[in-house]
Amino acid sequence: MLAISEPTFGAMDMKLASLLTTSVLLGMMTLWDGPLKAINPHLVQASAQEMKDVTGLTNQAKIELVTKNKGQFGGGDQLRRFFFGDLEPIGVQPGGAGMVVNLYNKANDVTFAYCATYDVVVAVKSGKVKRFLASEVK
Repeated sequence: MLAISEPTFGAMDMKLASLLTTSVLLGMMTLWDGPLKAINPHLVQASAQEMKDVTGLTNQAKIELVTKNKGQFGGGDQLRRFFFGDLEPIGVQPGGAGMVVNLYNKANDVTFAYCATYDVVVAVKSGKVKRFLASEVK
């Protein structure tokens, strides 16, 4: 008679099992990230803030740099780059070369007066300022 031996796991079966285990673990980690963010949305905001800031400057250093460069061409570009998505228009007033828009940054509690005609920041003040003095925005 012919003897039938029991099947054994070979090297190929072990590699397949290892690959399958790795795939399952990676899939579980990927699926875990979504519900975690749904449960705690602050994790999403924190990771978005970390990704946004590639300048390496603190928020206070950015405000000081914008203040130092106020009145210079391109200051508005610098303002938009540093505080992209964080500026809320709260007022419009005469000044600069026509009208000035007051932009409030809630995260840092600072208001910037911006003249779009020349793309310059003309004034910076701490707090929510709806209207600057005329001498500050000329």
